[in-house]
Amino acid sequence: MQLLAFGLNHTTAPVSVRERAAMVTDGLEDAVQDLARNRGISEATILSTCNRTEIYCRLNAHDSSLVGRWMCRYSGLSPDEIKKSVYGYPDARAVKHAFRVASGLDSMVLGEPQILGQMKNAFAIAHKAGTTGKILNRLFQHTFSVAKQVRTDTAVGANAVSVAYAAVDLARRIFSNLAEQTVLLIGAGETIELVARHLLEQGVRHIIVANRSIERAESLATRIHSEAISLAEMPQRLHEADIVVASTASTLPILGKGTMERATRKRRHKPVFMVDLAVPRDIEPEVGDLRDVYLYTVDDLSEVVEDNMNARREAASEAEKIIDLQVVRFMRWMSSLDSVPTIRTFRQHIDDMREAELQRALKKLEAGADPGETLKRFARDLGHKFAHGPSHMLRKADESGNAHLISATRALFDLKDK
Repeated sequence: MQLLAFGLNHTTAPVSVRERAAMVTDGLEDAVQDLARNRGISEATILSTCNRTEIYCRLNAHDSSLVGRWMCRYSGLSPDEIKKSVYGYPDARAVKHAFRVASGLDSMVLGEPQILGQMKNAFAIAHKAGTTGKILNRLFQHTFSVAKQVRTDTAVGANAVSVAYAAVDLARRIFSNLAEQTVLLIGAGETIELVARHLLEQGVRHIIVANRSIERAESLATRIHSEAISLAEMPQRLHEADIVVASTASTLPILGKGTMERATRKRRHKPVFMVDLAVPRDIEPEVGDLRDVYLYTVDDLSEVVEDNMNARREAASEAEKIIDLQVVRFMRWMSSLDSVPTIRTFRQHIDDMREAELQRALKKLEAGADPGETLKRFARDLGHKFAHGPSHMLRKADESGNAHLISATRALFDLKDK
C-alpha cells in the first residue's frame, strides 16, 4: 500500500505550464476516471485550481512514475516539463501535504480559505466518479477536520492580507453594522469587484458603482446586484455614501476637495470613510484634511496587510504543530490496516476450532453422555487446542533464544508473573 501526492503548483511551475496542466471542473470526473483505469492505481482524486494541479492516489505498486506518464498523456506536457515542475510525496509526506494545502499553508496567499472549498469539491467529484475508497475517503475527511482545527485554534486566516479585504475589514471595524451603510465604488476593475464581493459577504445591501464607462459599471452592477451610474453623475450622488472606495486607471484625481466639501454639507457633516486604492491616486490628498472625512490610501492599507501577514506567519508555526500531530495519528490508522488480514485469519482459526469441538460435544450428548462431563471435556479440549500451537512456538523460541517472541506473547495475552 502506498499513498502518493503528485503535482505542480505556483512555486514549482510557471503559469505557461500550470495552465496546460489545469483541468476544468466539468472535465474533472472524466479525468479522474481515466486516471483510475490505470492498473497501478486503486484510488484517485484530482485537485485543479489556477495555482495547482495535484493528484492524490493510492498505488498498488511502488512505481510512482506511472502517475507522471498519465499526466504527460492527459495534459500534453512533455516528460521534460513534468520532470522540471512536479513533486511527489509518498505516504506520511503525502498526508502532511494534503493537510497543509487544505489549511492554506501551501497557498500563494498564506492562510487563504478558498482552497479548502476547492479540495472538498475535488473530493466530491472523485467520490461521485467512484474513484475513492477506504484510504482516500479517510484521508480527505481527516484533512477537512484538520483544516477546521487549524482555523479554529490558530489565527492563520484571521487577518486581512489583501488591500481589498483590508479596506472592507477596516470599514467593518469603524461601522457597527455594515449592512446599514451605503457604499460608493468608483471604478469597475478587478480590485473594485473584489472589494464589492467582500462587502456583500459582510451583509452590505446598497452599493453604487460609478465608472467612466457606464457599460462596465452596469456589467459589474449586474454581477453584484447593485446600482450603476456614470462618473459624471457621481458628484450628485456622493452625499449618499457612508463609505467610498476608489480604484481606477485614471492618471489624475477623480474626486477633489471641493466636491467632497459639498457632499459633507449635504450629509450634515455625518462622517465618511474613504479608501483610495489607486496609484496614481483617485482622491485628492487634501480631502483627508476635511473634518468629517477619514481617508486611507493604499500605503496605509499595505502597512496593515504586512502586519497581518506577520501575524499569519506566526500562526502558521502553530498550525504546523497541529498538522504534525495529526499526520502521526493518520499514519497510525494506516499502519493498523496491515494487521486486519491477520486478525481476520486469527478469528476464523478460532471459529473453526470452536466449531469442531462443539460438533464433537454435540455428538456425545446425542449418544447419551453426561452433560456436565461433556461440557467440562469441551472446555478442556478447546483450551488445549487453542494453547497447543502457541505453546509449541514458544518452546522453539526458548530453545533458539528468541526473547522477542516470548515478550511479544506476554504483551499480546497480557500475561503477568504469579
